[in-house]
Amino acid sequence: MSAASEDRRNQEIIDYEEKTSRGGASPDELSIHTETGKTSTSVDSGPSPSGTPRSTYSEHDLAQRSDSPEMSLDLQSSISASSENIASTEIKSTQGEEPEPPPRKMDDIPLLAGEQLQARARDVTYLCPYTGPSRGTLSVTNYKLFFRSIDREPPFILAVPLGVVTRIEKVGGATSRGENSYGIELFCKDMRNLRFAHKQENHSRRIVCEKLQIFAFPASHKLLYFAFHNEEVYSENGWTTYDPIAEYKRQGLPNECWRITRINESYELADTYPAILCVPSGASDDDIQQVAHFRSRGRIPVISWIHPESHATITRCAQPLVGVGGKRSKDDEKYVQMILDSNPQSHKLCIMDARPNVNAVANKAKGGGYESEDDYQNAEVIFLDIHNIHVMRESLRKLKEICFPSIDDSHWLSNIESTHWLEHIKCIIAGAKKIADKVESHKMSVIVHCSDGWDRTAQLTGLSLIMLDPYYRTIKGFEVLVEKEWLSFGHKFAQVINIRLQNNAL
Repeated sequence: MSAASEDRRNQEIIDYEEKTSRGGASPDELSIHTETGKTSTSVDSGPSPSGTPRSTYSEHDLAQRSDSPEMSLDLQSSISASSENIASTEIKSTQGEEPEPPPRKMDDIPLLAGEQLQARARDVTYLCPYTGPSRGTLSVTNYKLFFRSIDREPPFILAVPLGVVTRIEKVGGATSRGENSYGIELFCKDMRNLRFAHKQENHSRRIVCEKLQIFAFPASHKLLYFAFHNEEVYSENGWTTYDPIAEYKRQGLPNECWRITRINESYELADTYPAILCVPSGASDDDIQQVAHFRSRGRIPVISWIHPESHATITRCAQPLVGVGGKRSKDDEKYVQMILDSNPQSHKLCIMDARPNVNAVANKAKGGGYESEDDYQNAEVIFLDIHNIHVMRESLRKLKEICFPSIDDSHWLSNIESTHWLEHIKCIIAGAKKIADKVESHKMSVIVHCSDGWDRTAQLTGLSLIMLDPYYRTIKGFEVLVEKEWLSFGHKFAQVINIRLQNNAL
């Protein structure tokens, strides 16, 4: 079968199935199936009064007899008889006390508003590393991959949003002869590898693989992500959930020590910072410009949260550009002193550097560095020993290896320890706890930064705010927290979750 014929046949199947899902011709009236590589259409009206079996027409017959009056009459009479049977069934069901529920269609898949079926392959085997192979139907929409088994009761269901897929590979080729040696393998961002075996004679792998490539990586095909096609109606407009002015007002800002500025409204001060910032009242816009020159990527210290009673604050920023020569900035030192002076409860300021000390020192060779306690009077610098994203990624890779596809129970604890994953998690939680403790118990203001201030800094400020402010432990408050501390301050979500223009791995 040629590629064009195969695509045309698959599209006919999809068009028909969409029609049945809208209440058109039922599967009992019209079914399209594949047998020895040929498409045939069967019209089933059930046994006729004379016991005549249903009629089956091949693709060739349909082409030759499409204009035949006899053919038209056969089709019409078959469909009419089927309609009469359906109507009779409906009448009987209404006469009973409780009509029997209609049989569940095995191929039905739940669809979101705006979600559309793109490809479907039958007689596919999902090779689960835990429960073994399962045979069923594999469907691909513009949002998800959906597999439903037919050999288990209740059926095994696997639904995977295509956004978690990072790589797609074909397994086996035309010469593959082993069982389940021909199919597709999906590598996912949630540590799963999903493998599906196709039968070569069904010619289903090609269309499924093409649709997966298109809708798992829409940007590389100049298409919009599904979020732009989603037609679900929500009671609240998510774009207006976070209002920075309203959030500052909720915290009691601005006040006599802190003011709101729109100096970054055109994103010229720092293109990874929000347009609206809250800064010390004593700092003019010119002062802010000078401070930006001494902070990595112009990310100056700005307020994240203020304690409602002590007025101790949590501010966030990027590393100072000290360099190997140990450069100083009087404007930056003066600015940090303003943050200290805004808190009347304490005469000390704590600077929490998320990095290990050795990494902070090494950053001086790249022009970065950290604050010197000699230059920043009344400031205490604490290093929290949280490693960078490269170390975290390698740790996550090791964690995946010991969890998937099998787990070694006899060496589980030692294997977990060798990944250092729990150690990294502990450092982040312990760092957030130190920040919250300094603010709540010691009434000290805290400045938080790492290198650029959009990865580890967001983790630390986000977790500490959840600890300190019960508002952020509500659904609405958590939404605001993610928008405020992560999105608006430039966390690279697209890069971290691998939303790229090309189909490649992390």
